[in-house]
Amino acid sequence: MTSLDTAHDEGPSARSGASGGTAAEIVFDSVTKRYAGQEQPAVDNLSLTIGAGEICMLVGPSGAGKTTALKLINRLIDFEEGDITIDGRGVRGENVTALRRGIGYVIQQTGLFPHMTIAANIATVPRLLRWDKQRIRARIDELLELVGLEPEYAKRYPAQLSGGQRQRVGLARALAADPPVMLMDEPFGALDPITRGRLQEEFLRLHARVSKTVVFVTHDIDEAIKMGDRVCVLRQGGRLAQYDPPDVLLARPVDEFVADFVGADRGLKRLSLRRVGDLHLLPAPSARAGEDGTAARARVAEVGYETLILVDDDGRPQGMIGRDSLNGPVNASDARSIGVFGRLDMPLRDALSVMLSQAGSHLVVVDDDGRLAGLVSADLISAELAGTDASARAFDADEVPT
Repeated sequence: MTSLDTAHDEGPSARSGASGGTAAEIVFDSVTKRYAGQEQPAVDNLSLTIGAGEICMLVGPSGAGKTTALKLINRLIDFEEGDITIDGRGVRGENVTALRRGIGYVIQQTGLFPHMTIAANIATVPRLLRWDKQRIRARIDELLELVGLEPEYAKRYPAQLSGGQRQRVGLARALAADPPVMLMDEPFGALDPITRGRLQEEFLRLHARVSKTVVFVTHDIDEAIKMGDRVCVLRQGGRLAQYDPPDVLLARPVDEFVADFVGADRGLKRLSLRRVGDLHLLPAPSARAGEDGTAARARVAEVGYETLILVDDDGRPQGMIGRDSLNGPVNASDARSIGVFGRLDMPLRDALSVMLSQAGSHLVVVDDDGRLAGLVSADLISAELAGTDASARAFDADEVPT
């Protein structure tokens, strides 16, 4: 889908100077928020930059100011010191109504109007922006398709939908006027684990299709690692502890607080960030039935393996044959089952789990067409994790607030 195909192409954007369909950079510049009667600030001298089109996950313990920081962006809460800019324009200088209409906002319980149909809920902001009826109808149809709901849902009411479906409608409503920024306050927190996982995947697919700058509050570090381009860890009192890509956060927590927060299993968490296809797979010696067994045995010995992969004429694995059985022509009856195959899109965590459950030293990997692609070993996975690029750091340990 290109911008030329969409219903939000016409008319002015909700925010002055913004262009529909684009993402916007958000900058916190020494922002402090204090509540009356509290000794400590809720947000304390917070400075960070969220790149246009990035998903920034805000995490931290209770009282760390995650939701407060989120609401400062659209001025649901005001702040006393510093500034927040969206594409270079300070939010305090914007008309607050226009600012909020130009920022998508999704909360845990969706906030849908129960007395309005799904179509009317999605059309809330476009109506306020005085879009014509035909354009609004086209945008509703487009967004229902985008979030995976059938057109007939437009006439239903929120009470007639499941929790996951209501959350999809909440996303559609937030996207209705094509805002450059989306704020999401624990949007999937109330859902069951299966529905939550599906919506996480759906949102990542949607974000790749219509890029927005997303600020996302969550209590779930696994959700933050899975979904974020960068993760902002806040301490008590809204002080920045670390702001890094998930892989760097897990590989190099800046102090004990961050290490404890991301968990002792952070090495395993890193495995979920990378796919088998990211590795330089090991060569997999293979042969077809009837080929010269002596030559096949030599190929296996050359790479130091004990088994050969039997493949069909299209290169698809059919089984494994021990090196000692390769005395004459390769015989398919000598092959034993391979078990579960690895795939290029498989997370390394799943690949390691399969290897351990099959008690094998290597995992046979196939490509999207089922053809033999290579092998994965535990040593290869370990070497990949050890190779995290230190230059990818976005947060200097020397900058940690004291």
